[in-house]
Amino acid sequence: MLAWPAFIAGYPLVFSDSGAFLHQTLGPLMIWDKPWIYGPLAFLFHWNHTLWPVVVAQGVMLSHLLWLMLRAFGGAASAGRHLLLCGVVAVLTAAPFSVALVMPDALTPAVVLCALLLAFGRASLSRREVAWLCVLGAVGAAAHLSHLPMLGALMVVALLGGWRAAGRVAVPLAGAVVLLLATNLAGHGRLSLSPYGSTFLLARMVANGPAIRTIEARCPEAGWALCAFEGRLAPYGPEGCTLRQCPRELLPSDIFLWEPSSPVNRDEAGRPRDFGGRALSGEAREIVAETVAREPFAVARDAVRDMLAQLAANRVGDTLERRHIGEGVLGQIRAFGPEEAARLQAGAQWRGVLPGLVAPVLWVQGPVLLLGAATLALLGWFGRRERMVVGFALGIGIAILANAFATGALSGPHDRYGARVAWLVLAGAMALAMRRDSGR
Repeated sequence: MLAWPAFIAGYPLVFSDSGAFLHQTLGPLMIWDKPWIYGPLAFLFHWNHTLWPVVVAQGVMLSHLLWLMLRAFGGAASAGRHLLLCGVVAVLTAAPFSVALVMPDALTPAVVLCALLLAFGRASLSRREVAWLCVLGAVGAAAHLSHLPMLGALMVVALLGGWRAAGRVAVPLAGAVVLLLATNLAGHGRLSLSPYGSTFLLARMVANGPAIRTIEARCPEAGWALCAFEGRLAPYGPEGCTLRQCPRELLPSDIFLWEPSSPVNRDEAGRPRDFGGRALSGEAREIVAETVAREPFAVARDAVRDMLAQLAANRVGDTLERRHIGEGVLGQIRAFGPEEAARLQAGAQWRGVLPGLVAPVLWVQGPVLLLGAATLALLGWFGRRERMVVGFALGIGIAILANAFATGALSGPHDRYGARVAWLVLAGAMALAMRRDSGR
């Protein structure tokens, strides 16, 4: 049930970035803009044969976490309750579209549930389950850089349960930090959580405008490579396109980062710049620091605006359409063999018909999210005398806010980022409703 879009499509869902994660083990290559975590993790299941075990594993993982959530926060876990919860989540939310997608998005809600279970559900967990949640939380948090600030925020929420609760959440956070430092040191020679993350911040500040003004004010004296494009950055900034005018998947920051003809990927003579985002990371760090120093309030205002835009972006869409797959994914799947490549091409997503197949169940997701959020808030308020209930409800809300900041403000608002975690409001509300029913 939790992976049904893959079965409707006839093949696991893929995204343009899926090819990069597959290449992390097919290459192998330490992709400059992605942690070397999800690719090797997925390899443990697909072994260069088929992606179906990856989707199945992601579904089983989420199913188990929902079972533990019911046991800890829903009063009790039973087959009937579990099937009811999974059925509602599968039919009324975007969760199955993350589970069926070969991307780290499936791990975002897993990190949230691991943290909340460790913080407020310890009494219902065995030692082995605690160990499993610590390992899963560490790997999940390291798989995508946006997960780190989210887990850090949840560690603060865990203080409601006392220092021991916060300490349990700190274990997977520390594990994720160690994983990222070790893999980046081995692959990039840098003891850093994100060796080239400054390039993403630069792209966001160019899209919002402040970085363009910094470049215009400091060039040519600064000697930056981007000085060669002074006066030609408007198409990548607010003058070229606004959040309302641009589709979220085509924001100026994305074009600035990935378009082959952008200043990141071409030098002043028009020649291709290999791994441009990595090559410019040094000066990107300087431009970002100077921009924050020159216009701190503008940068903060833009971050808040982008975070709010991300909170409103929760639709399923940018993971369904053929145009978001890219030929690079097919090239990686061909390494699995011609038969597997043929299965991908025969799938509804590759043929471009998947949006029409799933459209009948998408319209309800928006109203259900609003209802779930309101219900979760009410049940959290009614259960305010129980620290566990308050921590659980508040933790889901804080996780969604932290996810919106880490993605919208630092990368750019995209529906996929919101959809992967927003559905937890409904799952959490159902668990607390079952808890109240058990109490009666």
